[in-house]
Formats: sequence, C-alpha cells, structure tokens
Amino acid sequence: MSKVNQKKLLVMAIYAAEIMLKNGAETYRVEDTINRICRSRDFPYVESYVTLTGIFISVDTDGEDLNDMITYVKRINKRVINLNKVAEVNDFSRRFVESRMPIDEAMAVLKAIDTTLPYSITLQAVFGGLASGCFSLLLGANVLEFFAALFTSILVTYSIHKLKQADFNLFITNIAGGGLAAFSAIVLSSLHASVNLDKVIIGAIMVMVPGVAMTNAIRDSIAGDLVSGLARGAEALLIAISIAFGVGFILQGWIFLKGGILPW
Repeated sequence: MSKVNQKKLLVMAIYAAEIMLKNGAETYRVEDTINRICRSRDFPYVESYVTLTGIFISVDTDGEDLNDMITYVKRINKRVINLNKVAEVNDFSRRFVESRMPIDEAMAVLKAIDTTLPYSITLQAVFGGLASGCFSLLLGANVLEFFAALFTSILVTYSIHKLKQADFNLFITNIAGGGLAAFSAIVLSSLHASVNLDKVIIGAIMVMVPGVAMTNAIRDSIAGDLVSGLARGAEALLIAISIAFGVGFILQGWIFLKGGILPW
C-alpha cells in the first residue's frame, strides 16, 4: 500500500470515528470501528485511543520500521446525540471491511452520513412533549397535568434549540431550560388549582435528562475506558446540576416574591 493511500485511509478512518464520537457513540465502539477499517486494508499494526474530547490513531505498514509509522490526532469540541448517524457509520464500517470499496467512495458515503439532517425541531418538540406528558402520567398526573407537561416540554425544547444555535455553553443552556420549565409550571399551576407543580416540572425536564451520557459513562467504565467513563459521568453530573440549579433558582425566587407560597 502506498503512503498516499495509507494517509487517505487513515483520514477516512478518523473521519468515521469523528462522526460516531460527535453523535454519542461509546468509546469502545469508536475504537473498534477504527481498528476494523485499518486492519481490513492489511495494516499489521493499528493502535487507537479515544476519549470524549479526542481521537488518537497510529498505524504502521511494516510493523518494524518506525520511520513508516503515521499518527493522527483529532480534537472533538462539540457533541450531540444522534444515534441514527452512529448506527449508519457502524453499518458502513461493516460493509467497508467486507468489500474492497475504494477510499474515495467510502469518503463520499461518510460525507453523506455526516450531512444528514436530524429530525426537525418541530418533530423533536412534539414527540418530546408527548414523552414528557406520558412520564407525568406515571407519577399519577391528571389530564390537565399531562397537557401542562406536554406544553412546558415543547417550550423548553424550542428554547434549548435556540440557545444552542446561539452557541451558549452546556451549563447555561440547561440552567435556562430548567428555569423555563419551573416558570412555565408555576404559571400553569396558578391558572388551575388541579395542576400540581411537581408533576409538571418532573415531566417537562425529562427531555433534558442526560440518559445517553449516563449510560455511556457506565458502559465505558465497565469496558475499562476509565478516562472516558469519568469524563462522561462528569458531563452527565454537570447537566443534572445545571437543570436542578435552574429549577431551584426559579422556585426560590417565586417563594421570595410570594412570601413562601408556591401553587402546589
């Protein structure tokens, strides 16, 4: 394999890993994808190391001559949750390994996956609202509380989307989301006595709970990727604290203004 093709393959492998890591894939899955892609083209030595914020790959065509070794590093700054892209890259890597797909064609496939648009914000908000409303039903909510949680969740989803578009950081975004959920719940519970504040808030903040981050933190830790596991756990904890701070700040502010009275 020529050095040019070696570099092109390495760029393609790190691009596939970048798409997966940026969209919520586990560390071991990203490393496995890198190793599969490189070893499928007769690299005797492949070593990959992935953390939540970076990808490191070293390959060698001969396995003995260190002069032929190439190392690439890729910094990951932003992450979202889009498991559809993770599944598509995972499927692509299997097809690439089992065939002799040209690298240029593989790059075109990856670019198509990377540029795939997510579900519209309207669709995300509506179904997120339905999920939040159904979760409030699990807590014993009535019909009015179901619709209150649904409305509040939709409002929170739209607001968080706008803040992310404006490049607000994770901490501020989730504080704002938690605060908005609490404020909307207070207003709705003030309008009707049968709407309980706690059920609406708990249901509405479900769209912000870092479920994927917590799951990946546990899976990475069990797999032995302790650095990534701790990083994902810290990220999940930061999000949870942000949500709690936003909700608590609004509730405490309302108590202060109303002299210790909340519309429970």
